[in-house]
Amino acid sequence: MSPLDWLVIAVYVTAMIGLSVHIGRRQSDQDDYFVGGRNLSWWSVGISTMATQTSAISFISIPAFVALKPGGGLTWLQYELAVPLAMIAVMVLLIPFFRRLKLVSIYAYLEMRYGPSVRTAVGLVFLISRSLMTGVGLYASAIVLSVCLGLSLELTILIMGGVTIVYDTIGGITAVVYSDVIQTGILVFGILLCIFFAIDTAGGLEAVLTVLPVSRRQAIDWSSGLQSSGGAPFWAFLVGGFFLYTAYYGTDQSQVQRELSARTTSETKISLLFNGIARFPLTILYVFMGMAIWAVYQESPELIGNVPFGQPDYMVPHFVAHYIPAGLRGLIFSALLAAAMSSLDSALNSLSATTMKDFIEPRVKDTRHLLRYSKLTTIAWGLVVTGFAFQVGDISDTVIESINKIGSAFAGPILATFVVGVLSRRVNAGDILAGLVVGVVLNLFLWQFCPFIHWMWWNAFGFATTAAVAGLASHFTAPPPAATIERYTLTGPAAWREPEKNWLPVYAGLGFYFLLMLAILAIMSP
Repeated sequence: MSPLDWLVIAVYVTAMIGLSVHIGRRQSDQDDYFVGGRNLSWWSVGISTMATQTSAISFISIPAFVALKPGGGLTWLQYELAVPLAMIAVMVLLIPFFRRLKLVSIYAYLEMRYGPSVRTAVGLVFLISRSLMTGVGLYASAIVLSVCLGLSLELTILIMGGVTIVYDTIGGITAVVYSDVIQTGILVFGILLCIFFAIDTAGGLEAVLTVLPVSRRQAIDWSSGLQSSGGAPFWAFLVGGFFLYTAYYGTDQSQVQRELSARTTSETKISLLFNGIARFPLTILYVFMGMAIWAVYQESPELIGNVPFGQPDYMVPHFVAHYIPAGLRGLIFSALLAAAMSSLDSALNSLSATTMKDFIEPRVKDTRHLLRYSKLTTIAWGLVVTGFAFQVGDISDTVIESINKIGSAFAGPILATFVVGVLSRRVNAGDILAGLVVGVVLNLFLWQFCPFIHWMWWNAFGFATTAAVAGLASHFTAPPPAATIERYTLTGPAAWREPEKNWLPVYAGLGFYFLLMLAILAIMSP
């Protein structure tokens, strides 16, 4: 680390805190703090939503999967196939409800549809799963920066957690969104820098394109993932990925909270359309970075020696530390810090929003200090997540799989809770709670005792089990009140759904984009 590198990092951190202070002065209530007064533009919401995907975890783990992970390679691109299809489902089934009801916490819909018990149960599942995933993400980011900065892992976790807590607490969701926009630009520039220097070090583009083993150049793995948990099986990533992404963009507070911050329902849908299209090119950049660094790695005894056996996530940090020149290295470090903070800040704000709206506010009689309580809750969750990051280590071979395993254990059952509520006229609170418990328990059972089933399938199995158990139970219980059904399901009045006609060409376009992605992967495969 040169003095110039440290100067670049210091300027970046100072700018982020300064931005949050400027934005924080405009806050007057919880709507400002949690949903930006519902006045954010589609492009800022769209980029901010994608920023949580362009994380430090992606920066280190996708290239590691492509280059070093056993069974890895270009098949990671299959992970993006289901995104456009999931966006259609979110736009049609979920966003119109959430926008029409002017929610802050999306779990408030569950109380309207089922009752307070379901809202509390799903809110708790979100708080547990999201805090676990965020802790893993903080740990992953600290791996990168501890190697690059020459600091201990523990000190790096404390610094990253502390800085993010400060600017997130002061600025709220508006600071999160606009800092994410800046962070995304810095990160993409950092990816391009790594690719440029890797190509130059490897001896040119031809070396990068030809040196990757043929087995890793196969972009489609046609296996099902039901008999082997390794690699990236096509059907597991397509079917399971559809349920995972629909849950992520449609029922995860950390994502939907941004969607509720846009000015109109149309702007929210445009932001989702942007994500449905832009994620695939971004993932191609990550994959190409993995190919380029692999070309350097297999010719570099120094780099090989610095990557511990069985820990491929250390490949990218050591490449940055040894092959990027001083000064520019500071930009890469800032990009990595930006990526880490873009994921952490979003999670903390959404954890705070769910805690306040679903657990604290309904039990507080004096509402004069709710904004202050909201900021204190953000600080508390920041401390919890930072503490958990110290306990993460060996959930799986690469950190990005750790995050997705935790998410996949809960995503399907939570998604089913919302979708059944939207589509079913019979299912009541007791029915869906029974389904939710059985769905989560099934996924945890698969995690512990069925390692031959790929984790992406858990999303589909959890959804199907939760919906089936709830539907079966509803035949033995009383249906919800008619007024609830009319207002909070798709079987109610159709007038509010009329604008959907204007979006049919967009949905068709997303379907075509899925086919285009599939064709590109088929062409890439040798």
